[in-house]
Amino acid sequence: MDNLQTLIKKYLEYCNNQKRLDKKTLKAYKIDLRQFSEQTSSQEIAQITFKTLEDYIAKLHQQYKPKTVKRKIAALKAFFHFEYKDIILQNPFNKIQVHFREPVILPKTIPLHTVETFLTTIYKQRNNAKTDYQKRNALRDAAVAELLFATGIRISELCTLKSNDVNLIDGTILIYGKGGKERRIQIGNDAVIRILKEYKIIFNTEIKNCNHFFANQSGKALSDQSVRRMIKKYSSLANIDLHITPHMFRHTFATCLLDTGVDIRFIQEMLGHSSINVTEIYTHVTVAKQKDILTTKHPRKDFQI
Repeated sequence: MDNLQTLIKKYLEYCNNQKRLDKKTLKAYKIDLRQFSEQTSSQEIAQITFKTLEDYIAKLHQQYKPKTVKRKIAALKAFFHFEYKDIILQNPFNKIQVHFREPVILPKTIPLHTVETFLTTIYKQRNNAKTDYQKRNALRDAAVAELLFATGIRISELCTLKSNDVNLIDGTILIYGKGGKERRIQIGNDAVIRILKEYKIIFNTEIKNCNHFFANQSGKALSDQSVRRMIKKYSSLANIDLHITPHMFRHTFATCLLDTGVDIRFIQEMLGHSSINVTEIYTHVTVAKQKDILTTKHPRKDFQI
C-alpha cells in the first residue's frame, strides 16, 4: 500500500534532488506535509478524498493567518500533483476551489534619514575604534549594510555570496536567488564600491579561508544571525527606536526606486522576483505616500469656503 509518510519522504527527496529547492523551502514543505499526515486519519493516499482535504483546510483557517494557510495549501497541492502522475487515479484537489482574500500587509521601510543615521554611526564607530579588532569589525559591518541598501539583496543571498560572485572592477555582483535563479546587479555608488574594496583587502585571508565574500574574523562565513545582531547593535548606538530588520533594507531599496519613477519591471528584475505580482506590493506603499502628500500638502486644505 502507498503509505502517506513514505510518499511524503519520497516527494521531499525529489524536491531536493530534482527540483533543487532551497533549504528554507524544503524545511517549510517538510513541516507542512508532516502536519497534514499527522492530522489526517487516512494514512493511505488512495483513501484521501476532496472531503478530507476540505475538512483539513477548514482547520487550517481556524489556526493560522491567510498567508500561512495559503503556503500550507500550496505545499499540499504540489505533493498531490506529483503523486497524481504515478499513483492517484484522480487528484482530490481537482474538486477543490480555494478562494480567500489575503489582507494586504504593506512592507515596512526605513525612513531615509534613519538609514543615513545608521550608516553614519557605523563609520563613526570605525573611526573611533580603539583596537584593530573593533576597526576591522566596523569595516565589515559598513560593507554589509552598504550592500544591503545599495542592491536590495536578501540576507540569505548576501551571506551565501562567494568571493568570485563580487566583481569590484566593473561593480557588479552575481546573486543566486530563490529556486536557483541567477541575477546580476550593478552597484551604482562609488562610495559603496570603495568600502567593499577596502573590506576585501583587509579581510582577504578570511575570505580565502571560507570562500565566502562576507566572513567573520575567525575565517568563517558570516551568518544571518550575525547580521541581525549587527543591525540591532548599531540601531541601539544610534538611538534608533525603529526595529530594523535586514529585509527592511530591501523594502526601502524597492520603494525608493519606485518613488523616483523607476519602472516596476526593472525593480522586479533587480529584486529577483519571478512574478510582477510580488513586486506590485510596493505600489501600495507609494499610493499610501501619495495620499499623505495630497492630504497634507495640497493647497485645497487651506481654502476657507
